[in-house]
Amino acid sequence: MPTIGVDKEDFYVALGQRFTSDEFQALCFDYGIELDEDTEDDPSRPADEKPELKIEVPANRSDLLCFEGLARSLNIFRGKEPAPTYRVLDLPKDRMHRIVVGKETAGVRPYIAGAILRGVKFTQASYDSFIGLQDKLHQNLARQRTLVAIGTHDLDTLQGPFSYEARRPEDIRFAPLNQQKEMDGNELMAHLDNDKHLGKYLHIIRDAPRYPVIYDSKGVVCSLPPIINGDHSKITLDTTNVFIELTATDQTKLEIICNSIVTMFAQYCSEPFVVEPVLIEEADGTTKVTPNLTPVRMEVDVNYINGCCGLELSPDSICKLLERMAYTSRPLGSRIEVFIPPTRPDVLHACDIMEDVAVAYGFNKLPRSLSNKSATVGKPLPINKLADIVRVECAMAGWFEVMPLILCSHDENFAWLNRQDDGTTAVKLANPKTIEYQVVRTSLLPGLLKTIRDNKSVRLPLKIFETSDIALKDDSLERRARNERRWAAAYCGKTSGFEVVHGLLDRIFLMLRVKDYFIQEISDLTFFPGRAAGVYLGKAGGESHRIGEIGVLHPEVLDKFEIRYPVSVLELNLEVL
Repeated sequence: MPTIGVDKEDFYVALGQRFTSDEFQALCFDYGIELDEDTEDDPSRPADEKPELKIEVPANRSDLLCFEGLARSLNIFRGKEPAPTYRVLDLPKDRMHRIVVGKETAGVRPYIAGAILRGVKFTQASYDSFIGLQDKLHQNLARQRTLVAIGTHDLDTLQGPFSYEARRPEDIRFAPLNQQKEMDGNELMAHLDNDKHLGKYLHIIRDAPRYPVIYDSKGVVCSLPPIINGDHSKITLDTTNVFIELTATDQTKLEIICNSIVTMFAQYCSEPFVVEPVLIEEADGTTKVTPNLTPVRMEVDVNYINGCCGLELSPDSICKLLERMAYTSRPLGSRIEVFIPPTRPDVLHACDIMEDVAVAYGFNKLPRSLSNKSATVGKPLPINKLADIVRVECAMAGWFEVMPLILCSHDENFAWLNRQDDGTTAVKLANPKTIEYQVVRTSLLPGLLKTIRDNKSVRLPLKIFETSDIALKDDSLERRARNERRWAAAYCGKTSGFEVVHGLLDRIFLMLRVKDYFIQEISDLTFFPGRAAGVYLGKAGGESHRIGEIGVLHPEVLDKFEIRYPVSVLELNLEVL
């Protein structure tokens, strides 16, 4: 989950109270966040660095990714301030700043939104928080700028209306942020190629025939999204009117991030929590106004909330709890009408409202009781019960369970066992990272033999087993493959130990009450000639089918796995039992 660092002294001032460490820990727990670190007592903190609180917040709460949102939410939760009403300034369209969208942008970054924050008064702390929130949104919700890119500008240095276009790299020329030299698109890419911060975003548009670019009415480049802004319109501590533009490849993420950034910093506007809209004129002639800060309406059943939380609260009581979580709500008979603020895009279902009611009530205060009836019809799968029985009986017989990886190399699965790959059994990785993990095993034997190889220092005899899945191709299924539960055991000692493995087989079948089975000699290149047998269910001479093998491994197999002592193994398919 994201961790947010805030200045300890400033944060306590914003909360209007100083907390002891335990008191702040308790507050964080009650709200569903966690104090990860308080650097005040950290001996490694430089003397000139102010103490910080590092707070871990849920990944779905974009409203908690900055100092402002975190302090505001905790103050509302504690009843120190009411939830703000976010509002878009009501302006006629002919007085709005406009962004005219060119049709060529549809092939690069087709969506755009804008907003204006008027009369902002930045301090160094709020300026740093503003920039920091953009970075966090870029890294998280915007998926490293691939989905959304944010550009912020000093509106007083620009002249509207704005145009959003897609031009060839050589036709775009401007001085990028913190640079005096003008460059075209190709020169800019070369200049930023080794930049530690911006170089990782170049791939998003580098190979496109046209780059997205935003101009003002005088032809000044505002930004080249999603890479960099122009130096001409950069914001400073003296900036009072902030123009925010966002370009995107995902409309939903665009709206969420636009709402997040304007609601967090609209508190610094001359009229707090009021945002000036921007008119978007699409290439097809349609228009829209951004941002949209209208609360989302939802109805939630009172019985559903009480039933999930184990409470018996009245609708009015639930509304008061929702007020602590920044909702506006009112009773509607047996239901509650809830208005979800634009800061909470994570609220999608009635269960999210119910969870916030539980948070506001206090998780530690919720009644605790043991259900007197089953809440589900869940039960173990028969194959899992069978596997557990086999595990217990093997362990009680003195065998050690091992759990090797399900992936192995192609040679370990086939050539090292003297087996041929006919192409119809093994599921292969299309792009394996290493030669050790090329296929999904079709036998448990490679894992057992590698375990013996890697434990040569263990005193002999070594008796190990595994009960787990293999994977086999199966074209009759939609997924073209299936799992098969198997049981395998290996005995390594100074003698072959075939009789020990055979005894384990008899013991397991005895405990499983399997009576009709027998072994019969087979020819298998994995095993020593004359020392291999198939395990069959049924009666000898009558109807039967083979479910596995038992035998002494061939010396060539042992040599490939670098094992110096004889090994006897058995492997059975448990699915048929």
